[in-house]
Amino acid sequence: MADSHRHRPHAAGSPAPGLGSGAWPLLAPRALDQPLAWRRGEAVSGAQFLRLAHALARRLPDGAAVVNLCQDRLAFAVALAAALLRGCDSLLPPNARVDTLQALGDQSGGVIALVDSGAGVQWPLAHLGVDLTADASAQPQPDGVPLLPAVQPAACLLTSGSTGAPQPHAKTWGMLNVNVRSEARRMADHLRLPSLEGLAIVATVPPQHSYGFESSVLLAMLGGAAFECSRPFYPADIVNALESVPAPRALVTTPFHLKALLTSGLALPPTDLVVSATAPLTPQLARRTEATTRGQLIEIYGCTEAGQVATRRTAVTETWHTFGELRLHARPGDGGEVYVAHGGHVAEPTDLSDILRLADPSHFELLGRANDLIHVAGRRSSLGHLNYHLNSIDGVEDGAFWLPDDVPDGVVRPVAFVVAPRLGAAQIIRALRERLEPVFVPRRVVHVPCLPREATGKLTAQSLRELARSLLGCADA
Repeated sequence: MADSHRHRPHAAGSPAPGLGSGAWPLLAPRALDQPLAWRRGEAVSGAQFLRLAHALARRLPDGAAVVNLCQDRLAFAVALAAALLRGCDSLLPPNARVDTLQALGDQSGGVIALVDSGAGVQWPLAHLGVDLTADASAQPQPDGVPLLPAVQPAACLLTSGSTGAPQPHAKTWGMLNVNVRSEARRMADHLRLPSLEGLAIVATVPPQHSYGFESSVLLAMLGGAAFECSRPFYPADIVNALESVPAPRALVTTPFHLKALLTSGLALPPTDLVVSATAPLTPQLARRTEATTRGQLIEIYGCTEAGQVATRRTAVTETWHTFGELRLHARPGDGGEVYVAHGGHVAEPTDLSDILRLADPSHFELLGRANDLIHVAGRRSSLGHLNYHLNSIDGVEDGAFWLPDDVPDGVVRPVAFVVAPRLGAAQIIRALRERLEPVFVPRRVVHVPCLPREATGKLTAQSLRELARSLLGCADA
């Protein structure tokens, strides 16, 4: 185990380390008696956090890889820090299904799950409980904030590949620091504050997801903010979580959660910053959010491979601005131009799975995903573009286009699935005719009580295909 007594905080005024040299502290410079987390309305200081992390690190076996399944955000952060102190790899799987965890155990020897709940659950992996109820004051006071090598593996984000096997995306401690500290500077600029010190973050996304990981847990550890420990889902729970923390407040969420919150009619406390990601947000919803919360709404564009890439203030611009020293360029590809991220926290040039319009290496517009392009009657569009316009219709609470793989007469026609209890199909089609080329206006609009979204608000192609099969009876769905 790393000896914390040999580590010292990064000296103020000294050059910042890079991605592959030097060391970064476990926590950004901060007063350790100030909140790093809020749990049930009570503050958890940086010093308490360090004591909990050191206590858990002493319990971890040598050389193990850990699967961080903690649902409480503080437990997740403590488990992450303990693994870093012990030199263990942290694996963040796309889900906690038995088959996914079993596959991790089969592929990696010595894997142990860190959990904070689920008494009686038959975990397919050896597991260790993260206990936040223990008296942290009984643990010895850490001797300063530990320094960790920039090259140390910090987290391995696992995404479901086309084969179903989780695909690994490893992040070093240096990469995460450069990325998240760039995000913190950008957010502080929007708030017109010198730093994020004192900002309380409420997040509706799980910490295992790259967006929730970076913009809640790491934005507190490395950006100087503090996170609220729960993961509220329903509008009333989100309001309660926001009311439980002091101002200034930030809400880290998704378009799906945000739309449900704003249509609930519940009164929101003043929220200085709203951060959205995982799917494009309409300008209408962005402007409504800013009017309701009396704060600014910022969208983050990124991917698991490259991390966070850029932000935009959606209510006032369509243009994205890259983080820090990260830059973009285009290169020729088999099907057209491929857009590449490089510099900043991206150690190696990384291809993006999207179609962009570059204004310069730091500014661009997002035109759609390269893998969701569709062709109808010789015309080309993207499902993201179609969904954007469907969800911009007043009265559509949620919606998604679906294109069958094949149809008996050979003419493929889009279908729209909508959650729109106050609108009829004819009204939706009429509104879409004002927004889309005629060939992309759906011939059929199917009302559903909800769409099968994941916890992050994402709607996968497979789940939409299964919905179409169950509702339309399509053999080719």
